[in-house]
Amino acid sequence: MAYGSAADAVDEYLCLGESTALSCLKHFTEAIISLFGDEYLRRPTAVDLQQLLDVGESRGFPRMIGSIDCMHWVWKNCPTAWKGQYTRGSGKPTIVLEAVASHDLWIWHAFFEPPDRAPKVKYYVNGNQYRYAYYLTDGIYPKWATFVQSIPLPQDLKTRCFAKHQESVRKDVERAFGVLQARFAIVKNPALIWDKQKIGNIMRACIILHNMIVENERDHYNLVDTTEFEQGDLTRCSQVDMSFSTDLASNIGNMIGIRNEIRDRKTHDLLQADLLEHMWHKFGHLEDY
Repeated sequence: MAYGSAADAVDEYLCLGESTALSCLKHFTEAIISLFGDEYLRRPTAVDLQQLLDVGESRGFPRMIGSIDCMHWVWKNCPTAWKGQYTRGSGKPTIVLEAVASHDLWIWHAFFEPPDRAPKVKYYVNGNQYRYAYYLTDGIYPKWATFVQSIPLPQDLKTRCFAKHQESVRKDVERAFGVLQARFAIVKNPALIWDKQKIGNIMRACIILHNMIVENERDHYNLVDTTEFEQGDLTRCSQVDMSFSTDLASNIGNMIGIRNEIRDRKTHDLLQADLLEHMWHKFGHLEDY
């Protein structure tokens, strides 16, 4: 996994056949997921979420819980019948990993669809109230209330300030993908396995091991100062709604209502405008644009 070598690369040196090496890889990834998946691929707890909100607020994006983007893993041995549905502009079949990463490169979610849900938090920005946290994205994502994109071709000082900080903070997920590929060359080189489930297990195992390393190393550095929020909720403008539960009984009416709220274009535009004013008020006097 670390070197991305072929399965038969050590058949003479270690007298380990190709089929045995692939079987060891399969059992190793399944064991990693079974033993550590619940902890290192977990959803953010209330404590985790409040920490993410504090970090986002200190960086100028209150209520932001991470950045989201896609990574394409070339599938060299994709079956011919499937190549059409897995091929994009490059002409090579790829498997898409979509993930959410935080400032410390911890990968919180790994999935194959945009998140159609978001944690519920209490928040006011520029005098307006919002109900859901959001992710920073690039321009390929839809204009939903849970996605905040940069401003293309900013013309004035306010939009330049917002675009500069949004694009800077959004690079967290890009950095996470780069570190993941540097640590595990198997996800950087083209996938040689035929089975989609085995490929998915390899990716999940690599993410779990990556998060283990992040947990072990992040106590030795502090990228963001959140001491101003240690006094309690009075110093925060973003708070987790502890009374909110995702285990409540749901019906089709509630699901449609929440779905419409998350996909509301008007809320997205209003949130982006409020964040632009908030960003200018926080950083506009500090830098020359």
